[in-house]
Amino acid sequence: MLPFCDALDKLRTAGLRPTRQRLSLTQILFGQGNRHITAEELHAEAQAAKADVSLATVYNTLNQFTEAGLLREVAIEGDRSYFDTNTSNHFHYYLESEGRLLDIEGDDIQVIGLPQAPDGTEIDRIDVIVRLRGGNAGKRPETT
Repeated sequence: MLPFCDALDKLRTAGLRPTRQRLSLTQILFGQGNRHITAEELHAEAQAAKADVSLATVYNTLNQFTEAGLLREVAIEGDRSYFDTNTSNHFHYYLESEGRLLDIEGDDIQVIGLPQAPDGTEIDRIDVIVRLRGGNAGKRPETT
């Protein structure tokens, strides 16, 4: 679990008021290095840690953290979102049989042939999800 002082600093640096619920969720979320987590998984971890937060509070907090730049939301199938503590530009493998995301390093995929962005806009980032099934889904796939 992330130390209390570090959680407090993370929230203040992001411009978020450090409420009891946000502090608890920050400690749980960011205390294990980079990871991908759903709201339901975080809620279960919070309950196990005796943090008194509702599932609605978890959803609201994850959305606030995403807006503040602390998390990156990765939508799968339009109805399932994972929240990634690694906000750098990178891509993902999705292990369909396990419902789990793995990072693909930014240099492992090249996206070419992008269309011109409409006037007045610019491309912020590109999300790529490579879906995997069967085989040794638990092992990190080899890249070429």
